Amino acid sequence: MGPGSSSSGRLRGRRPCHEDNEPPARAARYDRHVVLSDATIARLLAAGRIEIDPYDDALLQPSSVDVRVDRLFRVFHNNRYPYIDVKQEQEELTELVRVEGDHPFVLHPGEFVLGSTLERVRLPDDLVARLEGKSSLGRLGLLIHSTAGFIDPGWDGHVTLELSNVATLPITIYPGMKIGQISFMQMTEPAANPYGSSTLGSKYKGQEGPTPSRYFKNFE
Repeated sequence: MGPGSSSSGRLRGRRPCHEDNEPPARAARYDRHVVLSDATIARLLAAGRIEIDPYDDALLQPSSVDVRVDRLFRVFHNNRYPYIDVKQEQEELTELVRVEGDHPFVLHPGEFVLGSTLERVRLPDDLVARLEGKSSLGRLGLLIHSTAGFIDPGWDGHVTLELSNVATLPITIYPGMKIGQISFMQMTEPAANPYGSSTLGSKYKGQEGPTPSRYFKNFE
């Protein structure tokens, strides 16, 4: 959150990324970044360098891995506070909602909610990732993030989705459906302080489910 025939598992590790008989990707030229191919992603999953749980081979795309949406959503209450104060922890600003059974979550036009990937994602200290939406859903007006599409090296946790509907009609979101895709890029060298390091004050390490903003911690 390894590959094989539709297998599941938890994969981990930090061995260098490289092809057979090729120099390690960590030694890649500094004037470019490398987007990993499906074959490379599959090898890194099998080796435990990237961890996605639960994982299925059907999720693998030419240069990315599809992710699915979980059944938990965090909706905003517009009547609890007069405005959103980024300096304060406003615990009653959102409420966690669970979609049961085969029912969809209905996202109305102009509405913004938080969701979460079904998969837990773990990155080593020399890879970064990007979360992007699915083209077919974008053509319906569904956006899956507003600014948080970048995933740092060292990340370990579920990915919170920032879901918004820019269409003129409600959109149904069914738990377990493919909601986005994650691509991976090789860094020039491992991060000196990967996400979660004590020097960084990382706010979302190990998060589970749709996690509300912790921006207020920047003022502490």
